[in-house]
Amino acid sequence: MTMWQAKSRRKITGGRRRYHRKKRKFELGTDFHPAVIATHKNKRMKSRGGNHKTKVMGAEHVNLSTPDGKMVRVKIQTVVENPANPNYVQRNILTKGAIINTPKGKARVTSKPGKDGVINAVAIEE
Repeated sequence: MTMWQAKSRRKITGGRRRYHRKKRKFELGTDFHPAVIATHKNKRMKSRGGNHKTKVMGAEHVNLSTPDGKMVRVKIQTVVENPANPNYVQRNILTKGAIINTPKGKARVTSKPGKDGVINAVAIEE
């Protein structure tokens, strides 16, 4: 199910906004597909201009950038903190900026799993 998104029919003042046309295909949004800690699964979505976006539906591993500049593929244990929404911690949802636990220590997610199709993170020095 997709949601049609456009400007609200109400102004900030509360008055009604009357449009001269109906909604268009390019105003179409997509449903929220959260990336969770689970078996690896990607979803390829069509986007405007004949392009595609790869959304991460589930991920077990993360590409971790260590302080010495090396990239290591490590397992994601759990989500510790998520500034986007505190409820995402309980549900283990990965978004950009989420703090995760790995065997190498805590890390912050730097990529957008819903757009990039990959999960990259930077190690946090404690």
